[in-house]
Amino acid sequence: MPNLLNEMPGLMAFVRTVEAGSFSAAARDLATTPSAVSKSVARLEKKIGARLFLRSTRALMLTQDGQLFFDRVAPLLRDLDASEEAIRSDVAPSGRLRISMPSEMAPLLLPRLFGSFAADYPNLHLEVGLTDRFVDLIREDYDVVLRVGNPAPGDLMVRHLADLPMTIVGSPTFLKTWGNPATAEALAALPFARYALGGVTQPLRLPDGTSFIPFGRVDCDSGAALIQAALSGLGAAYLLRCLVAKDLANGTLVTLAAGFAFPSAPFNALHAFGRTVPLRVKLVCDFIAREAKALEAI
Repeated sequence: MPNLLNEMPGLMAFVRTVEAGSFSAAARDLATTPSAVSKSVARLEKKIGARLFLRSTRALMLTQDGQLFFDRVAPLLRDLDASEEAIRSDVAPSGRLRISMPSEMAPLLLPRLFGSFAADYPNLHLEVGLTDRFVDLIREDYDVVLRVGNPAPGDLMVRHLADLPMTIVGSPTFLKTWGNPATAEALAALPFARYALGGVTQPLRLPDGTSFIPFGRVDCDSGAALIQAALSGLGAAYLLRCLVAKDLANGTLVTLAAGFAFPSAPFNALHAFGRTVPLRVKLVCDFIAREAKALEAI
């Protein structure tokens, strides 16, 4: 097995090329030239005796060996990069902090994140991506990803932030037309605005642990779209209660199946820094955890 401790430039060039998508983009990030990045990767390939990329004039693709190598090396480099910051508690956090969160959580979290948190740490450059899609945290170079629901098994570190109550809502007109279900059978008979992610309709989970796939003629891939469908009377919607608190308070939506105690949804922060968490990541996770606790009570 080759000793890779002396191949740090090649390792950095390889990982950054995968994350950035090309030698040119990696070169800009590393303040060097595309030729230098390409040569560093080529030396690394020769050192380990494996082809990491398939190159052509138009495309650069990871080989199977390259993907396996990236999955092992990228978290190690991120952990190494975080080591100095983790042991120097006297250093104010600085640099880029790249976060992904579901779009519907943005109105609840961004005002305080951009206000209070940004004011407390003026040397941080915040990059926030809003999507319900589960981003590839390492390849897309996110520091931390905020997600609702149980995370898929993997190598990412998961910090549980809160358990957010779920509810079913509909418009007053919908309630008048369909009534308020008191049994699981009546609930399953309601038309829903359905949450469909990646073309897969998500089930509705009942208090007894069972679940069913709701029927309906509207499929949405975000909570914001589900709320609009429910407001328009196109179906009931199964949502985080904190997302519809204002609509419930002003009466534009009403609670359905109030007698059901639906399971809460876990709200988690995920990162790939292992046990050596950069201070900037720890601080933003602490901040979001405090904000999320307030959402539990809504």
